[in-house]
Amino acid sequence: MSIDFILPDIGEGIVECELVEWLVKEGESIVEDQPIADVMTDKALVQIPAMHSGIVEKLYYKQGEIAKVHSPLFSMTPNEENTSTVDVTTEPKVAAEPQVETVEASAANDAEAACEVKAVATKVTNEKALASPAVRRVARELDINIHQVAGSGKKGRVYKDDVVAFSQNGQAAVPSAVVTGGTRVEPIRGIKKVMASAMQNSVSTIPHFTYCEEIDMTDLIALRGELKEIYAKQDIKLTMMPFFMKAMSLAIKEFPLLNTQVNDDCSELTYFDDHNIGMAVDSKVGLLVPNVKHVQTKSILDLANDIMRLTNDARSGRVASEDLKGGTITISNIGAIGGTVATPIINKPEVAIVALGKLQKLPRFNEQGEVEARSIMQVSWSGDHRVIDGGTIARFCNLWKSFLEKPSNMLVHMS
Repeated sequence: MSIDFILPDIGEGIVECELVEWLVKEGESIVEDQPIADVMTDKALVQIPAMHSGIVEKLYYKQGEIAKVHSPLFSMTPNEENTSTVDVTTEPKVAAEPQVETVEASAANDAEAACEVKAVATKVTNEKALASPAVRRVARELDINIHQVAGSGKKGRVYKDDVVAFSQNGQAAVPSAVVTGGTRVEPIRGIKKVMASAMQNSVSTIPHFTYCEEIDMTDLIALRGELKEIYAKQDIKLTMMPFFMKAMSLAIKEFPLLNTQVNDDCSELTYFDDHNIGMAVDSKVGLLVPNVKHVQTKSILDLANDIMRLTNDARSGRVASEDLKGGTITISNIGAIGGTVATPIINKPEVAIVALGKLQKLPRFNEQGEVEARSIMQVSWSGDHRVIDGGTIARFCNLWKSFLEKPSNMLVHMS
C-alpha cells in the first residue's frame, strides 16, 4: 500500500518552502527518522525526517521548486510491519530539533545517485561536489546533477561556468573560457526574500539618522590576547563580540531608550528589561540575525559560548526560530569582511543598530603629545529619529566607548 508523506506544519505561520535538496531518490529504501530532504523556509534551512521505514516511490517536487505545507512531499510504500500502524490521514511532525548538517555533507550522501542529465553524462565524476549555494542553485535550475560536473577549480570546486558548459555539451568548462552576454532571472526566496521585505519596510517607515565615532581598541585587544589562549584550552573561542555585547548592555542600563520598540503608529514605546542583543551573520543562506538572550545577566565567558553556538548555527543555515526572535538591539560586524564606515539599516521594530568597521593601525597622539600606533575601529550607529535624538545616541555611544577603551571601567560596572 502506497501512502503520501504530507509536508508538516513547520511553524511560524509558514505555508510554503523551497525544496533545496533531496537526500533520497525514487526506489531507495529508507528507515524511520532518516533525513529525506532539505527545505528552505523564510527563517532557516530545515531537514525533513521520514516517519516510517519503507521504499520511496515518487518524489513530487524537483529541486528548487516550491512545496506547499499540508500537501504531499513524496509517496512511499511502508514496510509490512508498519502497515498496521500507518494512518494515511495523519500528518507527520517535524523532528523537534532538525539535524545540523552542512550542504556539502548533505550532497555527499547523494553522491551515488544516477540522474540522467545528458545521455553522455551518466557517471558520477565529482563525489564531493564542492560548490557554493549560488552554483548549486544554477545546477538545479538547469536540472543538472552537480555530482556529475567535473569542477575546474582548486580541489575540483565547481564554478558556474562548469555547470553552464556541462548543460550545453555534458563536459566541464575549460578554465580559461569566459561566458559573456548572457542573463538569467532568479526569484528571490527564503531568507533573502524575508531580508528584502524587512529592509524595504524598515527604510520606508523609519526615519534613520547615522552617527559615527572611532574607538581605540588597543587595551581591549591586549586583554583579549591574554585571555584567548587560556580559554582556548577549554574549547571557548573568545572573540571581541562578547566584549562589545557586554559593554552595550552596561550602557543600556544608563540609556534604556536604546532598548525599546515603538508601535506602528508611533503612539507607544515599549521598554525591555532583557537585553537580547542580535548579531548579523553572513550565512550561506543569506543574512541571519540571531540574538543572545539576557545579556545583562551573563558573563563574558557565557556570552562567548552563546555567540560561538549561534554563529555556527547561522553559518550552517540552521538556526532555531527561538534564536531569531525577540531581539532588542543589533550589532553588525561588517568590518570582519571590510570597510570602515557604514550606514546600517535598523532591524525593525528595534530603534538602533551599530555597524563595526575593520580594525586599523593608525597614528594617534598620546597624552604626552607623542605619536604612536593605536588599534582604531570606526563604528556607525543608526537610530530611529522618531524616538532617539542625536544627543542621546552620542552620549550612549560615549559610555559604550569608555567601557571598550578602558576594560577596567567595564569590570567596575558589572553587577
